[in-house]
Amino acid sequence: MDIFLLIFAATLLVAVLFSALAGRTVLSAAVLFLVVGFVIGSETTGILNFDSTSEEVSTIAEIALFVVLFTDGMKMGWPDLRKAWRLPGRALGWGLPLTLGITAVLAHYLVGLDWPSALLIGAILAPTDPVFAAALVGDKRVPQRLRQLLNVESGVNDGLALPFVVVFLAVSSGAEDLHLGELGLELLAGTAIGIAVPWLVIKALHTKLFAAAGVFEPIVPIAIGLLVFALSITVHANLFLAAFAAGVTVATVGQKEREAFEEFGEIISELLKLLALMIFGALLSFKFLGEIEWTGWVFAILALLAARPAALYISFLGSGLSMREQLAAMWFGPKGFASVVYVLVVVTAGIPEGDLIFHLVALTIALSIIAHSSTDVVVARSFSRPDETPAWQGPPINNGSPPSSS
Repeated sequence: MDIFLLIFAATLLVAVLFSALAGRTVLSAAVLFLVVGFVIGSETTGILNFDSTSEEVSTIAEIALFVVLFTDGMKMGWPDLRKAWRLPGRALGWGLPLTLGITAVLAHYLVGLDWPSALLIGAILAPTDPVFAAALVGDKRVPQRLRQLLNVESGVNDGLALPFVVVFLAVSSGAEDLHLGELGLELLAGTAIGIAVPWLVIKALHTKLFAAAGVFEPIVPIAIGLLVFALSITVHANLFLAAFAAGVTVATVGQKEREAFEEFGEIISELLKLLALMIFGALLSFKFLGEIEWTGWVFAILALLAARPAALYISFLGSGLSMREQLAAMWFGPKGFASVVYVLVVVTAGIPEGDLIFHLVALTIALSIIAHSSTDVVVARSFSRPDETPAWQGPPINNGSPPSSS
């Protein structure tokens, strides 16, 4: 583990030294950490000996996703979500199930998975992650509604995809009772905890009896996040809905607390994302990739180039989005931490098609990281000319600092 810490620190320093250049080019910190992880993996050089069934891998991925959703949620309060819901609602209400369905069709007919397993892989790959499209989400030259669309969609769809993952996993494993009631309670409990805990804490801090001062001000959201995390685990609530709901609630009722935590939160989130990326890369190898048949490669490519673009094209018919905005939204559906966490759950469940599903999902995520984190700057620049920024969007509204993995 000492050598892994040394390699992570050295890679982080390289990423810092070249961060300015990466912000202007197709160079990407995400790709750098993925490649370094690939090189040090157990089946490449053997420096890092993690495997997909390792408890450490699933724990780190789960914590990283929780922190990412918590900090992403803090970029937008409930009023902002209500105002910006029209387009994300289309992407979530129509785009998510259509993406799931198209991906399942590809998996069934190209790879030969049975329908329960095909639907399961569709649910795993349906969520999106803005981390690998950081320049697009954070560039103020990009129309605000497009940035809000991608940010809100990616923050919510992780939790929305989870019920599908659980149900299709149960069907794939041959379970007779799907426990839909328990699943609904988990989702409801996660949302309730995510709203109630930060609301109560911040309201208490705004009374005369309690107050946070000095170094403790930025610790308030940390304490809230830890309490939400611990409570969710204790009562078996949905961690990821709890995380996003908690972040949005802090942004709604605790503007002061959000501002005090904002910079520190982005740093912690970024470090965990890069750590998780390096560990994920270590799960890959030339041998691992060689085990995937050509139909699996075709599936992974079409899952990126066809499934989401086709689904969002249908979803945004009559939406009023310009063609440039539609193309940007259709392309930027990167696969990230939610898909990693969900596929690790599938691997540990031990279903018959689990190993094949892991190979296909891992390949798709790797290709997505390379493709999306290397093209976000290029697409963001296409909105840089005044005539490409619609007049109707008005002055940009700063809802917090964007992620910076690109």
